[in-house]
Amino acid sequence: MKQVIHTDKSAQPWGPWSMGIRAGDMVFVGGQGPIDPKSGKLRGTTIQEQTRLTLESIRVILEAGGYSMKDVVKVQVLLADMDDFAGMNEVYREFFSEPYPTRMTYGTALSVTGMKVEMDAIAYVGK
Repeated sequence: MKQVIHTDKSAQPWGPWSMGIRAGDMVFVGGQGPIDPKSGKLRGTTIQEQTRLTLESIRVILEAGGYSMKDVVKVQVLLADMDDFAGMNEVYREFFSEPYPTRMTYGTALSVTGMKVEMDAIAYVGK
């Protein structure tokens, strides 16, 4: 059985995907970026600002389902410029502590002009 997780505290999907889905003992948070939840527009000019907003979006989606960042076991990070890796890591450490989730980071073009980062996450929430 799947349970949809949704909140108004994160930017609304502009395409055919869900913010989050719980399936069994796992929660899957769809790709999040530095989109302001109120205006629906890109916010932040630095990788640090954009990473912070992106991770805040993941956090509020998890919290809407009753979960936390401590439940996250896997993160995928997409960077428009791999030179932003250190700046992204700087903020990432504010949201996660040891044992850190597993992670994969890719350099790629992103769908919104000016977007520097996008992330998704998987959380284990079983008992």
